[in-house]
Amino acid sequence: MACKQIQLISLTLLLSQIIIGCDSNDNSSKYPDYALVEKLGDTATAENASNSGHGFSTPIPTLTDDELAQHLTGDVHFETAFTTAPNTEHPELDGLGPVFNNQDCNSCHQRDGRSSTLTIPSTQDRILLGSSAGIFLRMSIEDGLCEYPDADNEYCNNVGVEGFGTQLFHRGVLKARDDWNAQAPDTANPFIGQANVYLSYESSTYTYPDGSSVELKKPLFDIEIPYDVESDDQTSSAIMQDNVRFSPRNGMPVFGLGLLELIAEEDILALEDEDDTNSDGISGRANWVFDPIKARDGDDTPISLGRFGWKASTPSVRVQSLGALRGDMGITNPLFPDESIANTSMHESYLTRTNNEDTGTDIYGDTEASQSFSDDVVFYAETLAVPARRDIDDEDVLAGSILFEQSQCTACHTPSFTTQTGELSIGGKDAPEALKGQKIYPFTDMLLHNMGDELADNRRDFMADGFEWKTRPLWGIGLTKTVNPAAGFLHDGRANTVEEAILWHGGEAAISRTLFANLTSVQRSQLVSFVMSL
Repeated sequence: MACKQIQLISLTLLLSQIIIGCDSNDNSSKYPDYALVEKLGDTATAENASNSGHGFSTPIPTLTDDELAQHLTGDVHFETAFTTAPNTEHPELDGLGPVFNNQDCNSCHQRDGRSSTLTIPSTQDRILLGSSAGIFLRMSIEDGLCEYPDADNEYCNNVGVEGFGTQLFHRGVLKARDDWNAQAPDTANPFIGQANVYLSYESSTYTYPDGSSVELKKPLFDIEIPYDVESDDQTSSAIMQDNVRFSPRNGMPVFGLGLLELIAEEDILALEDEDDTNSDGISGRANWVFDPIKARDGDDTPISLGRFGWKASTPSVRVQSLGALRGDMGITNPLFPDESIANTSMHESYLTRTNNEDTGTDIYGDTEASQSFSDDVVFYAETLAVPARRDIDDEDVLAGSILFEQSQCTACHTPSFTTQTGELSIGGKDAPEALKGQKIYPFTDMLLHNMGDELADNRRDFMADGFEWKTRPLWGIGLTKTVNPAAGFLHDGRANTVEEAILWHGGEAAISRTLFANLTSVQRSQLVSFVMSL
């Protein structure tokens, strides 16, 4: 009880400080040092794209002519829509699937931003995930926590579901399954993948202390007609067992990634406080993950700091990008040369029925995506500029910057870092000079945090447990709806606004949410205005 009383007293004091701070007439000395920063990416900032629907799609302005040419080639690859093999007229485009979630990068990262949050027609209770969905389900067998990756524990890699793997592919090429027309007429889907996935929403209301309220929604997923059982006996499917854990993942922005990769490892680790030694309720920690590039190169300890993905589960832009190329689209590449469902009964059946038309390699043994294609699309993702801020002189934005700090948002959303200099590589390739030595303002600590029960997916991802998520960078967040009006926030797109996203925060962020909720409506609007200026 004493501990709770201390926490309540501390919270009351913080609230009073916020109110006093915002009533002061001497604001100039109280602005945080980041309040007036416009170039969030330093010289890697795009200054003339901030009000554009393509505000996330500008190359870093200091690229060399050769680098710009590679970036633009990668841009074309990023939007390439792959087709079913064989494609005799355009063999460079074939290899899609045989099961997949989307057929091009842009579908999950629309205009290099977030994917669309799907809406359900008023006449329906749910919708089938199809070609318009930028969301999919990760999955694995529950096997407890993994303290640190090593050879004895398979480097903390997730245990895939037998016959399925670690990602549920809800779409398939036309011949992926031979049983689609045996389904019930109202569910028949000629492009079904490993299973049909349906989306619905559960609604709730959050009421502020001042009596105002916000409607919230949480996505729910139903899985039907898995390929490994007859349609009338779905409970025996491998993915229908009680020990299978699912986690929805929404496409996220891809700009500024090269800058994040060049943040020094020691600068990130310096922010760890796993045991909360300063008693602020925040205990961020790193996710150490298996590194396929180190494994390929013969490193005896193929482990790296996780930096990317919703749970910091990939170590580099290269691993993230090429993993998605093979995973989300089924396109084999030099880093991931095997089909996503290789050695499963579904794949063997597909190869038999199609006379081995699509094995993942051509007659020369080359993968579906070449080395040059892979290098170019990765370089594109590494060298997208960060959009400049807007409205930095607005009074509400400035007031909101004070509230952002006083609400302890910066305890996780660390404002700034300086990227490394010298001879550096990212993803096994030389780092462009344009990424080096930049004072950047991403507003993330790159660490894992327990975000509470409401956001929990209850699925381990390397060292990350089922309650932990990596702090998302906030730079560019205010342009989200300009780039894609249908985009949502958080890992499953449940939040339609920044305000809703804040209200979903729990766990380590519960104090910040409470501080935000106890502000006046004007102050809450000011804090959101600051975030939207980023």
